[in-house]
Amino acid sequence: MPKLMALSLVALIAAQPASAQPAPAATTSITPAPTFKARLDQLVTLLNGSGDYDELFAPVFREAVPQAKFDAIVAQLKAQGGAATGIENITPDTAWQATITVGYEKIVATMLVAVDPADPHQITGLRITGAEPRDDSLARLETDFGKLHGSAGFGIYRLGDSGLTPIAEINGEAAAPLGSAFKLWILAEASRDVQKGTRHWDDVLRVGRKSLPGGVLQTWPDHAPVTLQTLATQMISISDNTATDTLLTTLGRDKVGTMVKTIGVADPARTLPVLTTMQAFELKSPANAALAAAWAKEAPAARAKLLDDNAAAFAATPVDPHMFDGKPLAIDTIEWFASPRDMARTLDWLRRHGDDTTRAILAVNPGTAPAIAGRFDYVGFKGGSEPGVITLNFLVRTTAGQWLAVTGNWHDAGAAVSEFDFVTLMNRALTLVAH
Repeated sequence: MPKLMALSLVALIAAQPASAQPAPAATTSITPAPTFKARLDQLVTLLNGSGDYDELFAPVFREAVPQAKFDAIVAQLKAQGGAATGIENITPDTAWQATITVGYEKIVATMLVAVDPADPHQITGLRITGAEPRDDSLARLETDFGKLHGSAGFGIYRLGDSGLTPIAEINGEAAAPLGSAFKLWILAEASRDVQKGTRHWDDVLRVGRKSLPGGVLQTWPDHAPVTLQTLATQMISISDNTATDTLLTTLGRDKVGTMVKTIGVADPARTLPVLTTMQAFELKSPANAALAAAWAKEAPAARAKLLDDNAAAFAATPVDPHMFDGKPLAIDTIEWFASPRDMARTLDWLRRHGDDTTRAILAVNPGTAPAIAGRFDYVGFKGGSEPGVITLNFLVRTTAGQWLAVTGNWHDAGAAVSEFDFVTLMNRALTLVAH
């Protein structure tokens, strides 16, 4: 598919596609306001090149998205999908905010829309979260995955008592950098400790060494008390790096490494020993170029010694949050690695061996729009990204009771990857699975 640009999102709607969305079940009794529906009809008119941009959109939106930018995006949609034919579905979060699907002649686009409840009820937020061709198919999806630059892989796997059954797959056994998706292994180890009775979800721990965002715990007071369940929830739902590092060091690096092997990751040596997020940032820092080069060529045992011998140097390393500058940095060496099948095995381990709390933590942020999540009985999710890397991993149960894993990755050491393009592909995969 040709690239589509995402509209800037302002005001009421969350800024990232992977952000937490309201549970679909909570929206079933909500009816969109009549004026909200009227604004959607006007939006369709505007998407076809007519209508009054200034009258439809609130000043806060027009400031963020000038009409020239809006018109360029509309032109891209029209070139790809033909004329807009109308609103095909509305999944409301409130009477004034919803996920909608807009039909075109050749595609269906998913958008998040927010309208100001106050008169004159102008649109304050709009974001295109995906577009899929009509009459989509797994074969078409595989073809479009194959068009991505760099390296990409994905898999759809049926999960059962006998293991994984691939339904569709590209580069399913090729290890790729994960970004924050490695945090699923830490969740698995925490869950295992709880199942053994050595820890409990309500155990109180202390926030450890601060890491860089994402997350919020880096702004909390030093050594603030927090439960094991809260740390795990922050780690998975908003990818909090400080929560992650606190859990990894509390549970034990070696134990998490053993979990990587227990799950069945095919090539654990590329990842072990499991770095904290802050250690990864420190290794990627230009100040530690020599240590980074040594890390890249050493085996796990030597890497563990490198971390121990240079602990003081790491702690003294200045880490600039802007050091990436939007460019991939050591993504082939200083990372956490797994294939689509490995991530499906991870999700399946959590499904089979995790308790109800584990699965609830996975489901806090479904990682997709309510209109798609609402097609399933359950959606668990963890993604990861950094410049040049993106991965999305879903554990779903269909309305027929079938469990599946939908996992994918895309990376390029020489160029940025498009979050929007990749999210669109993975949303198409989820839609096909739901059907």
